[in-house]
Amino acid sequence: MDTRTVRQTSVTLPDLNDADLDEAESLEGEHGRLRDFRYAGANLRELHLSGTQLMDGRVIGLITQRAHLEELRLHSVEFSDCDLSGLRWEDSKLSRVTFTGCRMLGAAWEEVTLDDVVFERCKLDLAAFARVRATGSVIFSSCSLREARFSAADLSGVAIDDCDLTLAEFDDGRYRDLDLRGNDLSGIRGVSALKHIIIDRPQLQSIAEAFAAELEISFG
Repeated sequence: MDTRTVRQTSVTLPDLNDADLDEAESLEGEHGRLRDFRYAGANLRELHLSGTQLMDGRVIGLITQRAHLEELRLHSVEFSDCDLSGLRWEDSKLSRVTFTGCRMLGAAWEEVTLDDVVFERCKLDLAAFARVRATGSVIFSSCSLREARFSAADLSGVAIDDCDLTLAEFDDGRYRDLDLRGNDLSGIRGVSALKHIIIDRPQLQSIAEAFAAELEISFG
């Protein structure tokens, strides 16, 4: 099985064979289950899925003006080049899921469990991650997380690499072994919540600048 690795963090990727995938007209599936599918090029005003299982499939170029996803179970699913801005995703579990080149501006993630999940080259500006839990390996790579907020999240062991974290905010949560190497940390907020994280020694200067800004320290 293919993997995506950033330093010590390794994610098992979806194992898909295009020859086994059937074209799907929607993501609702039969009896709330969709498997071995390819869903491409849809442009929807609204997408509402509840209690659905998506397994072994690709979602390509999906555009929605508004999406509300709740109580979903995803396993071995790829999202690529989708525009899910304004997404609201609740009470779900994602396992072996990848998001590549997706726009999710202002997305709200709440009570979502992530296990072997990759966000790569995604726009997640102004996204809110509330009570999101990483129960397995998770990677954010080359993403924009400007003004994103992590609230009561468990990001233990997550790797964030080469991302724009300008004004990203971290508040009470679990961040043990959160790997923030390879990022500019001078613009983050909530530094005091980031206990037991992993950084490189040269990043001490940038994280000190963030801490000074948080405390509204001025220099005479």
